[in-house]
Amino acid sequence: MSMLPGFETPSPRRARRAEPPAPSEALRDKALDIHRRLCGVYHCPIPYFHSLDPLSELISSLLSHRTRNADSGRAFKALRARWPDWEAVEAAPTEEIEATIRGVTWPELKAPRIKAVLSAIRERQGSLNLDFLSEMSVEDARAWLQAIPGIGPKTSAAVLSFSTLRMPALPVDSHHHRVAQRTGLIGKSVDVGPSHPILRAQLPADWSAQALYDNHEVLMLHGQKVCFHHKPACDRCVLLELCPTGQARMQR
Repeated sequence: MSMLPGFETPSPRRARRAEPPAPSEALRDKALDIHRRLCGVYHCPIPYFHSLDPLSELISSLLSHRTRNADSGRAFKALRARWPDWEAVEAAPTEEIEATIRGVTWPELKAPRIKAVLSAIRERQGSLNLDFLSEMSVEDARAWLQAIPGIGPKTSAAVLSFSTLRMPALPVDSHHHRVAQRTGLIGKSVDVGPSHPILRAQLPADWSAQALYDNHEVLMLHGQKVCFHHKPACDRCVLLELCPTGQARMQR
């Protein structure tokens, strides 16, 4: 199945994938060391950046794909200002939604996707409300969400972690993923989606929602502020002695 630009690979209903191999003790220790060092720099615990209900968080996450946070934030606020609730958005003409969110990347794709996702939730749940996910395990809640086309691992984890559900799920964005690859937590060929269970397995199973949120946030912030896509600032990186990529760059 091809993937529309700006969206995660759809996850139709199917048997769950096998769990990734258990990480070595050395890799677990490295993941914890990276977490401790970055928390020292970015000051854990990190406050949640907002408190949206899970359905609102889902819409926010769909808008954010391949889009700057400021632009997706404006589009989300524009939707909330234009229509009183998500039921009204579901009923609105697609072209009006597209015009309202025109500041995001690919609004012509995201407008029909938002309507389709809302309709899928209503069809499966009977109403536009995702609060019931709190009664599920993290694994089952993510599977429920990912059964809806267009919702992938990153979005399902974001809904559970960032929303008022505050469930212990680990989202992985492109910045988080880049730091994990360069430090050797995941292989160079591991894409963002498949990296989710691998990186989660490296962290303690009993970690709280706050601890997993901190882990995502500190790796993401490090990718934004130090471990840039182009010309990473390895000379001022607190992870340099743990990072084979940085050490190779410094020897050039």
